[in-house]
Amino acid sequence: MARLRSFRRLAAHFVDIADFLLVYIEEAHPSDGWVSSDAAYKIPKHQCLQDRLRAAQLMREGAPDCPLAVDTMDNASSAAYGAYFERLYIIQEEKVMYQGGRGPEGYKISELRSWLDQYKTRLQSPSTVVIQV
Repeated sequence: MARLRSFRRLAAHFVDIADFLLVYIEEAHPSDGWVSSDAAYKIPKHQCLQDRLRAAQLMREGAPDCPLAVDTMDNASSAAYGAYFERLYIIQEEKVMYQGGRGPEGYKISELRSWLDQYKTRLQSPSTVVIQV
């Protein structure tokens, strides 16, 4: 949840240049599986989509202003993006522009912030167009 708060602050800061989306995937440390000692919630392994949707509501509460999608039970999004179990991406015009490392070690909000800062600077810089006649 601490990472979600950081993400939420980042999304609020860059709302003028980017749309943000959270995708809830399979639970990394289900309460009936490989349990983490610092888990904020006790969420059992999802047995059906309804279980996953209920668990995703906790994420919705942590970031109410950000749209939320939920991965399918066959974990198609997680597999396609190698999210296992958290990852940051920037996708622009259907192309991956930034791919963060796999979480938890590779989940670095600071890298995402840096990319967005650079992008915002490019957007604000006047472009010079040279036309030869």
